Amino acid sequence: MQLQQLQYFVAVAETRHFTRAAETVHVAQPSLSQQIKALERELGADLFLRARGNITLTDAGEALLPLARRILADADTARHEVLELAQLRRGRVRLGATPSLCTGLLPDVLRAFHDRYPGVQLMIEEGGSHDLVRELARGALDLALVVLPLPTASPALTTVELLREDLVVVSSPESPRPGGGRRAVRIADLEGERMVMFRHGYDLRELTVAACRAEGFEPDFAVEGGEMDAVLGFVRAGLGMAVVPRMVAARSGRGLRVTPLARPGLHRTIALAHRSDVAPPRAARELQRMLLER
Repeated sequence: MQLQQLQYFVAVAETRHFTRAAETVHVAQPSLSQQIKALERELGADLFLRARGNITLTDAGEALLPLARRILADADTARHEVLELAQLRRGRVRLGATPSLCTGLLPDVLRAFHDRYPGVQLMIEEGGSHDLVRELARGALDLALVVLPLPTASPALTTVELLREDLVVVSSPESPRPGGGRRAVRIADLEGERMVMFRHGYDLRELTVAACRAEGFEPDFAVEGGEMDAVLGFVRAGLGMAVVPRMVAARSGRGLRVTPLARPGLHRTIALAHRSDVAPPRAARELQRMLLER
């Protein structure tokens, strides 16, 4: 008894027509009929009563039909499970993340994932949340780490909050302390201070500028337009100070003075996003699980 024979049998049982069944399973009608006859010989019983224009199941056929459907369903499940396991030995995960998360959050998680699944290729795309949401929607990414709230609400995306992260002020140890040397500074203390600012479209830029405007002033940019590594380099060189995530400051703290923001401070919420209408591949779901655990 072969799975192909059972597939043909179920097709005939459901269509009650050999020609239509052959079209359903994409095989020539004589080949389908021969396989049905071979199955009947194997089982030692007729499965169909054949009359011109009228195909009905015999008692043997009625007994076999639910079993055949179950066997075929189990076979499909087996193929799916094996494929899922194979995807953890090879394949790829396309992950988008903001540059600050690539610097602060991802290195340790990606190292752990690579150690466990060395055959899975990791493809990382850096960008702002707006760009990453667009790439997710068009299917260019499996997962993305974004900053909430999203720039535009999208019912096609599912988001799961990962963490709420504090922002801090970084400056050069050789420059005057921000806020007159206090241990924690307020956003209002940044008025008149020279700032190193990220490029347009960068989540941290929008957050910092909005916080300054809420205090009634426009930030003074000494340098603007950089990515995370460039901004930190400019701060180390004494060109100005910047507002960055605490994780980034902790990982890249050499040559930087880190000053916390006084309560209520500034925070951002990081979420993991994927398309709602398409399940991520198994390898991507495993990376998602590791991110949620950490």
